[in-house]
Amino acid sequence: MNKNRLKWTACALAAIVGFTGTGIEAEATGNVGSVLPSAGIEFSLQDEEKSTALSALKEESDKEAAEQQEENGDASSGIENEGISVGSVQVGGFSDLASTSDKVSKVPEKKIQDTIVVSEGYTKDLKAAAGSGLSEEEESFKNLVIARVNDYVNVRDIPSEEGEIVGKLYNKSVGSFIEEEDGWYKISSGSVEGYVKGEYCVTGDEAVDYAKEVGTRIATVTTTTLKVREQPGLEEAVLGLVPIEDELIVTEEMDGWVKVNIEEGDGYVSMDYVTLSTEFVKAESVAEEKARLAREEESRKAAQAAARKKTSENAASGSKTEEGGKTYANPTGSTGADVVQFARQFVGNPYVYGGTSLTNGADCSGFVMSVYKNFGVNLPHSSAADRSVGAAVNGLENAQPGDIICYSGHVGIYAGNGQIVHASTSRTGIIESSATYRSILSIRRIL
Repeated sequence: MNKNRLKWTACALAAIVGFTGTGIEAEATGNVGSVLPSAGIEFSLQDEEKSTALSALKEESDKEAAEQQEENGDASSGIENEGISVGSVQVGGFSDLASTSDKVSKVPEKKIQDTIVVSEGYTKDLKAAAGSGLSEEEESFKNLVIARVNDYVNVRDIPSEEGEIVGKLYNKSVGSFIEEEDGWYKISSGSVEGYVKGEYCVTGDEAVDYAKEVGTRIATVTTTTLKVREQPGLEEAVLGLVPIEDELIVTEEMDGWVKVNIEEGDGYVSMDYVTLSTEFVKAESVAEEKARLAREEESRKAAQAAARKKTSENAASGSKTEEGGKTYANPTGSTGADVVQFARQFVGNPYVYGGTSLTNGADCSGFVMSVYKNFGVNLPHSSAADRSVGAAVNGLENAQPGDIICYSGHVGIYAGNGQIVHASTSRTGIIESSATYRSILSIRRIL
């Protein structure tokens, strides 16, 4: 009798675990056979010697049950919601894994092998079913090494302070754990592989929550114009519009929809029109850092030269421009402060989605692009692409007038004193407001 019950316990547990992993909902009832698939998937229970097909196991078990009922009288054929010991781990009863609608009777505690196999290739470790409750992605975070320092931690070629520096793992940057040696973690991050001192990083269980804090969940727009709605649903009111390839910060994920942040506020977009990813900052090798700094310096010098040339042309052609009944001063310098002075003239003009006119209407990236075009500098018409132009600035405290401030689906020009000039929304138009009204993704210096 115990043997029979044990087989049915394994069958039910296989069905529940297997259905959970493949997205098929199952309910354990008094009749365990009712939770099994009618066709298409074969489940089997592994033991040390053989793998028994579930259909054969059911036939054999039914026969034994009938014989045992004759011997023992009217014994219940169900299974009590007690634990089953799996390897060295105690797995909770069926009510911990699926809803139960019928009371079932008691089975003595037995040990079964840790793995249940589905013939189509699905393998599920029962220990995981009894374990942490973490998602697959969260489990993967345990294998991350995340820097927690003021600036950066050096990556060295050997696990010693005497080792050669091969790269930098910046604060909140991430690498993959390879091994630990004498308090040092060997990591792989970007193109860098080497050792970081463990006291400056977190990994394992501690990295799970920290990864969610330092990682940026991004929804990248895959349709020409994405409608961001006030509530999840295709019939809901449209809050705002976002162009293709823009990247939005995801604040919540739900069935078929994600909550994102745009200039107009928090809204919802269908997963059919975005791709989701989690961005982590990776280590930078010594050679990569040198090349990046040289490239950024070259870019800034080119922009400064273009701005000087443009302002000289403006001076030769006249210092003022009339448009739409208003008179605007042309740029007269080539510094970031000159950029702000020029941009402020257009405060009060309209916001127009997709627009690039400083007078008749521009969207956020169109405004930034057109302001800088008057200084001879070509920038992309994309708030996401603006995150990689010019040179990186570390923190708002180091920002200078003329730097561009990048947000989720938005961009503006830093005006100094904690303010930005930006084409905000169709309701507000071009305005000057606080730079910290939303979370800043990056700051870039053009001139």
